[in-house]
Amino acid sequence: MAWPVLVFDIETIPDTHGLRLLRNDPADWTDAQVHDAWLSERKERGQNDFAPLHLQRVLCISVVFRNAEGLRVHSFVDRDGQSEGKLIQTFFSTIEKHQPQLVSWNGGGFDLPVLHYRGLQHGVEAGKYWDLGEDDREFKWNNYISRYHMRHLDLMDLLAMYTPRNNAPLDALAKLCGFPGKLGMDGSQVYAQFLAGQTEDVRRYCETDVMNTYLVYCRFQKMRGGLTAAEYEQEMDLVRETLGQLAPGEPHWLEYLQAWR
Repeated sequence: MAWPVLVFDIETIPDTHGLRLLRNDPADWTDAQVHDAWLSERKERGQNDFAPLHLQRVLCISVVFRNAEGLRVHSFVDRDGQSEGKLIQTFFSTIEKHQPQLVSWNGGGFDLPVLHYRGLQHGVEAGKYWDLGEDDREFKWNNYISRYHMRHLDLMDLLAMYTPRNNAPLDALAKLCGFPGKLGMDGSQVYAQFLAGQTEDVRRYCETDVMNTYLVYCRFQKMRGGLTAAEYEQEMDLVRETLGQLAPGEPHWLEYLQAWR
């Protein structure tokens, strides 16, 4: 398994500012009123309450970064409601600096398109990410954009043989592999947690989700020969050790370790 690897996951909320720009709601309406009116219209048309990707505001990006120096877990969070562009730029600047293999679960179907749309709105720069071989010929045959290249590995898409009806939920597959899976929250609860001022709970949830993705990725690498059995066990030990060091200040990692049989 070649380093560096950057596993990522995002959590989003409805973009009420964008809804205001695209609708003709009264100027004195609150964000809640704007969102409720939009939801009512969706229900009248028989549509669900999931906002289209260009109207998903990025609240948190969590990453597991693995390189020759070790394993790190980190989150970029928009805590003040004004930092979305900055955290998206930081994410793409990390790609620019390290040129890692990107790993996601449904990143091609959700996370990356959202980051594209939101990055476009915020004027984000991401030259290496968008390189299709114009600047670096190696990227012509293996780039971040192509569905069938490995520089971005969407594990869900690949394992399903690029056939959506075969897709498996991360939570289920992680648990079937013996990993903890989701703990106490799922994506449908993120907006309610945000409205309740529980942004840190959302961040913790996002971190455990991205760790699930990393563990499934390691299992996949063992299956494809990228890790020997011994190397895989060493990597699992490293993850446990790293999370154990984080657990005193971040109790969600203690819960995660306890759930990991």
